[in-house]
Amino acid sequence: MGKVAVLGAGSWGTALAIVLADNGHDVRLWSHRKEQADEINNYHLNKRYLNVQLPNNLRGFYDLHAAVNDAEAVVFVVPSSAIREVCSLVRNSLKEKTTIVHASKGIEPDTFKRISEIIGEEIPEYGEDNIVTLSGPSHAEEVALRHPTTVTVASKNRENAKFIQNMFSNEFFRVYTSSDVIGVELGGALKNIIALGAGISDGLGFGDNAKSALITRGLAEITRLGTALGANPLTFLGLCGVGDLIVTSTSAHSRNWRAGNLLGKGKSLDEVLQQMNMVVEGVRTTKAAYQLGKSQQVDMPITNGIYDVLFNNKDPKLVVEQLMKRDKKEEMDDYSSFI
Repeated sequence: MGKVAVLGAGSWGTALAIVLADNGHDVRLWSHRKEQADEINNYHLNKRYLNVQLPNNLRGFYDLHAAVNDAEAVVFVVPSSAIREVCSLVRNSLKEKTTIVHASKGIEPDTFKRISEIIGEEIPEYGEDNIVTLSGPSHAEEVALRHPTTVTVASKNRENAKFIQNMFSNEFFRVYTSSDVIGVELGGALKNIIALGAGISDGLGFGDNAKSALITRGLAEITRLGTALGANPLTFLGLCGVGDLIVTSTSAHSRNWRAGNLLGKGKSLDEVLQQMNMVVEGVRTTKAAYQLGKSQQVDMPITNGIYDVLFNNKDPKLVVEQLMKRDKKEEMDDYSSFI
């Protein structure tokens, strides 16, 4: 049992902090808002994000350096857009043998960097290959209620992956390991784009046929880009591929699905983001994946269509019509290069 700092007190960061506290660790949950840290300490609650009682050994911190002081592991769970800033703030406070984990999902626009690459750049002393990624099908609301959940931790450093697997694993939170960091990170990031599309489909009033097709063809699209970037195609058949894609594209717990649903009902992107009042990672990732697909010359029609909805104000119905009228193809053409 050791000291663990969780950086980011949103719903997912809080849920992971609960898992760690249940396992007997001394958990420091850092928030950039003092009133939130005070609520955690004074009432054992974080009502804005999760309406559950928090364990007594989970403490809120507003002082970032105090939160990470002497921590055996530091878990980054801030939005992908804040990763660089938080890394730069915390870099000089980490002890030499601290294990760095991240559970954020996204790709940086313009640079196309994955989260572990960003952390490796900002905290080079640790090396990108030593960083651990945690991802998989996991609604924070269900993790906080101790519902059975399975995730994957990936790292090139097998010892670090095993260490984090043991730190998080318990009777309701099962953790697998993987060495395919690229696949695990891309699966976790790109599924948010397809979840936006699934929400749009539901918002337009389409049924299960349309959503099933979108998820299945979305998986093919994710796999095409992932393998072009060096991922193992089999990773996308696992928890961080099809597993995360299903849970994020079919549930009202998913903020990406909810955002897409509002877009399908006619709301503008600005209206949706204002109403959500939470980070919708799929929006930023759509921009990055659109750019990345073009640079890699990878065919990504669903991503391109959602990009047009988000950033070119294109009518979602017109995008659907264009997707349905694309040139006829052999389905297995998408998979022949993976076999």
